[in-house]
Amino acid sequence: MKKSRTIRWAALAATTAFAAATLAGCAGGGGGTGGGAVDPESLEGQTITYWASNQGSSVSHDEEVLGASIERFTEETGVEVELEVIPWSDLLNRILGAVSSGEGPDVLNIGNTWAVSMEATGAFMEWDDAAMEKVGGADRFTEAALATGGSEGATPTSLPLYSLAYAMYYNKAMFAEAGIEAPPATWDEFLEAGEKLTKDTDGDGEIDQWGHALAGQRTSNNAHATFILGKQHGGDLYDADGNPDFTNDAIVAAVNDWVQLMGENGIVSPSNAELDDGSLMAQEVANGRAAMMFDQAAGSTLESLDFSDWGVAPIPMQSADATGEAATQSHVAGINIAVFENSDSKDAAIAFVNHLLSADEQEVLGAEFGALPPVTDALDAEAFNTPEMEVLKGVLADHAQPMPLFASESQAEELIGAAVAELFATIAQGGEVTEDDVRAALEDAQAQMPAA
Repeated sequence: MKKSRTIRWAALAATTAFAAATLAGCAGGGGGTGGGAVDPESLEGQTITYWASNQGSSVSHDEEVLGASIERFTEETGVEVELEVIPWSDLLNRILGAVSSGEGPDVLNIGNTWAVSMEATGAFMEWDDAAMEKVGGADRFTEAALATGGSEGATPTSLPLYSLAYAMYYNKAMFAEAGIEAPPATWDEFLEAGEKLTKDTDGDGEIDQWGHALAGQRTSNNAHATFILGKQHGGDLYDADGNPDFTNDAIVAAVNDWVQLMGENGIVSPSNAELDDGSLMAQEVANGRAAMMFDQAAGSTLESLDFSDWGVAPIPMQSADATGEAATQSHVAGINIAVFENSDSKDAAIAFVNHLLSADEQEVLGAEFGALPPVTDALDAEAFNTPEMEVLKGVLADHAQPMPLFASESQAEELIGAAVAELFATIAQGGEVTEDDVRAALEDAQAQMPAA
């Protein structure tokens, strides 16, 4: 039975406790996590399951790319891998259902901002020193990426697989036609450019070209925009004691900035309030319906649409000379990979993770999915020296901050993202949203959060 997109977060603590009890009663049959490389011959004949997140332009694209990688792994080890690519709209609910039931895959992808929440369930294998050596050791990973594997100071329960960052993607021809010579660097410049690019092109009295595209129903995008703009305004989603703090002035200002792109500023089509798929934003930019969008690794999706006249730049800041956290242009984004603690084929699962993290596979997968490798031995590959990758490298190096490392973070993302989606829906239906409305929506979201 397909689970509702709405997650019953009040049951998360019960899910965590149930998972611990379930795992205590499940035998992890296939090898442990002792040191030393696994002999491929000892793995032959095993079958593992892998839940992959949808990273490319479509599920079928991912199936093709990952299917080829899996064939290489099977040829080397004799291990069969049953692949399922899961859309982002379903992934978190699927994972929580697997945690609750104790019936999940051997290996799975998670959004790296969920890592601490997943760690708290106790459902995932710890990557201790012995297990880490089987994937080349902790020193292979970039420091920022590896830090997303769990709570600070704890043994990671997931490893970085793809490193990502937000950037602004834009239609070069539309910029040129509007006389915009360079991508906007500040929020005011962004709004000015958006206004120039929003117009009625056929004279029928209806706007048919918009300055910016967004996916109003994609809760993760809404939450990430809240975090990034909140940092720019000088705020955080949690206070120093780890308590949710969605209603501070900076976060309210951030959400107001975001929703007024469709409201007061009028540079986003009301129809975008219904979008829940990031690839649809790329379609808007590629077909000339919108000129700009904020997204992660969108280059491959734009190219898959036979559209090459696009540019990429960092997300605008409140001030061009901002420094420190006020200069945030992305969170430390990415996809992590984990192994279920109750897997009956842990050695095969670890070997598969090692395969995906190898320099050769990282070059192939990163080029296909527009992601940077989290392992240093793959970073110098030619595939990661494109203009898009250079922008993303710069953002990750100097302008990215980690999302809050608290167990309730994934809940915060869902609640904030859903609250923002409702605000977009109100605007799309002809309603007005004020800053007081934004604050009230965030108060309601915060009221559903547990205390630290």
